[in-house]
Amino acid sequence: MFITYVVVAGLLALASAGSAFMTFTKNPQVIGSMTKVGVPESALPWLATAKAAGALGLLAGLFVPLLGQAAAAGLVLYFAGAVISHLRVKDFELAPAAVLALISAAALILRTASA
Repeated sequence: MFITYVVVAGLLALASAGSAFMTFTKNPQVIGSMTKVGVPESALPWLATAKAAGALGLLAGLFVPLLGQAAAAGLVLYFAGAVISHLRVKDFELAPAAVLALISAAALILRTASA
């Protein structure tokens, strides 16, 4: 079970760090998507920081189980909020957020089961 968590957490950490980087650097595609759902530009650094912290927490969770659980739970909430934000404005281009929410939930379940 732990090896599965390592793989899932590693991939999720990579995806979250990449998303954080694109948000920090104001990638036009990311900014366009966030603008579409009503995220103000002033919130972008905070959202990028949350994703980066989640990525680091997942990696630290390899050694500190509770930290891994907290990071995975935080990412579940973050990406579930992203899905809700897309649905709220009837924007159905939410597959990336939905997939990341599901992967975050899998990481949470796996970390909890292997603790």
